Amino acid sequence: MQLLDRFEQRIDQLVNGAFARAFKAEVQPVEIAAALQRELDDHAVALGSDQDVVPNVYTVDLSSRDFERLMAFEAPLCTELANVVTEYAEQQRCRLIGSALVRFTEDPSLGTGVFRVRTEARGDRDVEEQRRGPHLTVNGFIHPLTRHTTRLGRGTDVDIRIDDAGVSRHHAEIVLSMPVLLRDLGSTNGTWVGGERITEMELTDDTEITIGPAVIEFHVR
Repeated sequence: MQLLDRFEQRIDQLVNGAFARAFKAEVQPVEIAAALQRELDDHAVALGSDQDVVPNVYTVDLSSRDFERLMAFEAPLCTELANVVTEYAEQQRCRLIGSALVRFTEDPSLGTGVFRVRTEARGDRDVEEQRRGPHLTVNGFIHPLTRHTTRLGRGTDVDIRIDDAGVSRHHAEIVLSMPVLLRDLGSTNGTWVGGERITEMELTDDTEITIGPAVIEFHVR
């Protein structure tokens, strides 16, 4: 089975076919995977041996619409895309500079369905630094907090979606200020921290937040 076919199957299993339903006119994950392979081929550098060296950090610039949709699946999707880079490098007998890392960024100048891939070669220490930063762990998935305001809820227009009837469409938000703030957005069932219903509070490292059935952990890095 081809690498891209296996990638599509894994993604479909992870998100229960959500991409097939939601990504008809927008960027398809398999298109990004194919672009990563092309970038790897284009940036391979021979170092005088029978093995080429290739970049290991791939930044995917997306339109605002595609960014919002893809960010709902960011953690599993970026992990699987990094796996594609690693597996393809092995197939091509290429050596990655460090561990593969794929990340998404928003570029409002891009039209829906248009994306751009940028590559870098970084050692594992630099890659680990880029993985760090404020983030939430939701149902085992890590969601980096890259925006000033990150909304959580059941609606399709939030940044992190929790699909449960006990969660309001726009339930709560995280604001990257000094200090970082958690705000309830007038939710029906409330936002809870330490067994207490909160309206707004400062977040510290390892704070545990409960929204509906979801237990969410906030980490500084």
